[in-house]
Amino acid sequence: MAVNTKLFDGIVIFNQVVSTGGFSAAALATGHSTSYISKEINKLESRLGIRLLNRTTRSISLTPEGKEFNDQCQQMIIDAQQAQGILNQSHLLPKGTLKISSPLAFGSNYLKPILVDYIAQYPEVTLELDFSDRHVDVIQDGFDLVIRATTALEDSSLICKKLKSFKGYTVASPGYIKKYGKPKTPQDLVNHPCMCYSNHKNPTRWTYITLDGETIQVNVPQRILSNNAEMQLAMVLAGHGICRLPEFYMDKELQTDKLEIIFDDYEIQTIDVYVLYPSRKHLSPKVRCFIELLTEKICE
Repeated sequence: MAVNTKLFDGIVIFNQVVSTGGFSAAALATGHSTSYISKEINKLESRLGIRLLNRTTRSISLTPEGKEFNDQCQQMIIDAQQAQGILNQSHLLPKGTLKISSPLAFGSNYLKPILVDYIAQYPEVTLELDFSDRHVDVIQDGFDLVIRATTALEDSSLICKKLKSFKGYTVASPGYIKKYGKPKTPQDLVNHPCMCYSNHKNPTRWTYITLDGETIQVNVPQRILSNNAEMQLAMVLAGHGICRLPEFYMDKELQTDKLEIIFDDYEIQTIDVYVLYPSRKHLSPKVRCFIELLTEKICE
C-alpha cells in the first residue's frame, strides 16, 4: 500500500481557521495571505472528499464531519508540538564528540583550563583533541572547530572569530649570541642559520617594519625547516640558530632569560589567534557553548 505523503497537509491551517474563527484571523496568525488559507482548506477538503466548513460572507462554522475531524486533529497537533519541544530541548544541551585542532603550545598553555571547565559543565560531551602545528583541513578532516595563530589569515569560506593577539619576536639564545654575535639589522640575518616554519606561505622570507614604517624583507638561510614550533624552540635554545615565534610559545624562556630578543628597535610583529568553524547556520550546542567559553576566557 502506497504511503500518503500529503496526509498532514493543510491540517495546521485548518486548525488555525477553527481556533481563530475565520480565514483573515488565521492568515494573520500564520503570516500567510487570506487567499492562501482558502486554497489550503479547499485542497484539504478535496483530498478528504468532505466539506469541513460551512462558509458565508460573514462567518464560518464546522460541519459535523469537520467537528469530528478537528477534534482528532487537535490532539495530533498537540502530540507533534510536544515531540518537537522534546527534540528542541535535547538540542539545547551539548552532547556528542567535539573535535578540535589547536597549535600545540597554545593548546597546552591556554586551552587546557578551558577544556577542563567545559567538560565539567557538559558531561555528555566527549573531546577529540589534535594539539599539533599541522595545518588541518577543517571540513575534510572533520573538525568542529580549529584554532589558528597567524600574521595574516587566509581567505576561506570558514567563519572566523578573533580571540587574542600576541607579540611575535625574533630570538636567539644568549650562548649563540655570545659565540656568533647579535644581528643589528634584519639584513644581517643572511649570515646566520635560521629555524623556519613550514606552515608559512614563504617560510624563508622574513618581514620587518622599521619604526618609520619602512618594510624590509629578508630571505634568510634555512638551517631547519619544521612545521612544529616546539622543535624550532628546542633548536634555538640549544644554540643552533635564530627563529621567529609568538610569545605564547616561549613565555617562560623569555622571563628566565633563556632567550634574547633581537631587533627590539623594530616594530613588534603581531600574531593573531582565531577560532574557525564551518558555518553559523544550525550551529550545534557543543560548538556554540565552547566558542562562548573561549570568548569569555580568552578574548581581549
